[in-house]
Amino acid sequence: MKSCTLQDFLAELQPWLDRDHIHDAELDGHGHLTLHFNDGMKNVYAIDDCNAQQMHKIVQQLKERGIPVRQA
Repeated sequence: MKSCTLQDFLAELQPWLDRDHIHDAELDGHGHLTLHFNDGMKNVYAIDDCNAQQMHKIVQQLKERGIPVRQA
C-alpha cells in the first residue's frame, strides 16, 4: 500500500487517469483506493489528508473518465 497526500496522488496519476491505462478502481470501507491497471498491475493508495467529500470527488472524476469504480 502506498501512503500519500491528495495532492501527490493527483499529480502522480494525472497522466494515467483514463480507460486506456486503468481497468477499474475499488474504494474499500477504510478509504483505501485500489487501481487495477490494464497491464495486470494494481496499486493500493491510502490518501492521508483526504476527507470523505474529497474522496467522493476523486471517485466522480474517475467515473467521468470512464473508469468503473466499485465501492465496498
